[in-house]
Amino acid sequence: MPVATPRVLIVEDVASQRDILAYNLEAEGYAVSHAETGDEAMEMFREVDPDLVVLDWMLPGVSGIEICRQLKRAGRGRDVPVIMLSARTEEQDRVRGLETGADDYVTKPYSVAELMARVRAHLRRTRPAAVGARLEVGDLTLDPEGHRAYRGEAELKLGPTEFRLLTTLMETPGRVLSRDQLLDRVWGRDIYVDSRTVDVHVGRLRKALTAHGHDDPIRTVRGSGYALG
Repeated sequence: MPVATPRVLIVEDVASQRDILAYNLEAEGYAVSHAETGDEAMEMFREVDPDLVVLDWMLPGVSGIEICRQLKRAGRGRDVPVIMLSARTEEQDRVRGLETGADDYVTKPYSVAELMARVRAHLRRTRPAAVGARLEVGDLTLDPEGHRAYRGEAELKLGPTEFRLLTTLMETPGRVLSRDQLLDRVWGRDIYVDSRTVDVHVGRLRKALTAHGHDDPIRTVRGSGYALG
């Protein structure tokens, strides 16, 4: 099983626009979820834990600006890139969108090719292994395309699950990931695995990481989960 596919949440109330975005994102190889209103967006965000949000400014009910503000206020949302789409072209509107917390601002009508390039750029920062980028954290190096990992000069002997687990931890160094988040990223949302299985595989990964006399770089946060470093 490869590294988990990045998931993009589209928040757009116009069906034709939503369908175009979904088609092109899926063609790029991303998993796609969507919402039509601000309330749906918040519920869907909690449900699918996306890696990136494409958010329209003008939505029925709660505006995209307010949704962005809520997402960036605390918790997981602070780490998820938000690309704001808007027909508003004035500089003050762009500034307002960015100051609210949006990571990017794209005006309508937009070039689909340019938007896809921006999506790739943001995911390269937050999910580098998913786009084939080499990861380096301390003395750990991971090559997702070659499916190899090293600690210093020594190659690590990892099973497929331990490799995906290390990849997930290296993509988010210092951040505590809950068992549920690790289950989603490592095993997938559609596969049922007992949360205790995470502990078993973390133990196996620790054994591989310390096999050459190195310190254990994985931190256990009681009641929360695990973090690298």
